[in-house]
Amino acid sequence: MIERYNIVNNRYLLKDLGVLKHHLAKYYSVVQIQKDADGEKLWTEQFGDKIEPLFGHNHLPLTSPKGFLFAEKEVLYKFDGETFKTILPQVQPKVMFGVQACDLSAIAYQDKFFEHDPYYQKRRENILLVGIDCESPCVTGFCVQVDAGPHVKDNTADLVLSRLNVDDANGSSEWLVIAATEKGINSIKGMTLDKADNKHLKLRTKLLEKVRSEFVDYSYISNAIEYLNNNSVPAQLWEELSVRCLGCSGCTNLCPTCSCYTTYDVVEQQPEKPVSISREVKLEVTKSETIRCWDSCLFEGFQKEASGHNPSQKAAQRVERFWFHKFSDEYLPEFQRYGCVGCGRCEQTCPGTIGVHSVMKRIDQQCCS
Repeated sequence: MIERYNIVNNRYLLKDLGVLKHHLAKYYSVVQIQKDADGEKLWTEQFGDKIEPLFGHNHLPLTSPKGFLFAEKEVLYKFDGETFKTILPQVQPKVMFGVQACDLSAIAYQDKFFEHDPYYQKRRENILLVGIDCESPCVTGFCVQVDAGPHVKDNTADLVLSRLNVDDANGSSEWLVIAATEKGINSIKGMTLDKADNKHLKLRTKLLEKVRSEFVDYSYISNAIEYLNNNSVPAQLWEELSVRCLGCSGCTNLCPTCSCYTTYDVVEQQPEKPVSISREVKLEVTKSETIRCWDSCLFEGFQKEASGHNPSQKAAQRVERFWFHKFSDEYLPEFQRYGCVGCGRCEQTCPGTIGVHSVMKRIDQQCCS
């Protein structure tokens, strides 16, 4: 978890981010945004020094870094027939290089949710977060309205990168590097860096104001959040929206703050040696694994109880609960923010067109009329 650190004397200037990445690669496995063979942008571990990373301006990937901390599938325990053994992940130190503000806010949110989860924490303690200020709004992004960007928020990254000469006609760059935590400070020891001063911080603030002014007016989102918290959304609207939900889990898989999971056992059975001439073979449990994997609160069986009772059997109940969890004020005391960081990924992936923009717009239209 990120802790606040005095950064007054830990601000530097850098001409080439490749120098920083090369230095960090000596101690960490580098995870960055890259394009795959199909041209899709995604978070992946770097293979080969010649691959240039993509940074936070204009290419927020559809996938978030969530899977590197909250594994999509992992073994929790093993049973050998007599005893259970906890299986903590075997991890090597990783640097997540160039994480955008919205995803950093989501990681800070997950840090709180998984605060006592040893599997998450094992990965988290071995990750260095290098955040980067966004230089323009994303196509469907609204991070400014949920206090998650576009510049890296305090206490969400170990190192913060900010390009200071965005409009340089020659294409050259000067980067402000802020070591915001003790881990961040230790990560750049041995590098020769020029000191930055207050004028560079003021320039960063000026650039932030410029980027914020470029965001589209999504006031219907703020209006809808207010209606949600006032319980003003009619049940009929949730019914109408739920018809469009295909239960594909695209939104929950891509959402960087979604943390629903389920567990199941994989049992290895071996035949018992026959004790008579009978051909009957008895089976006994000898070994098993308990596995955790991502789940979705939009699945019909997610809340189904052993008794058969299902408190969210209707799709309308599940859709309402999902958006309530994203924008309810009830969770602010625990997480200090909403469960939505304004990345807009759900809008991009939903085949039923009930992503955040579509839903919030319908709520605003319905409730203000």
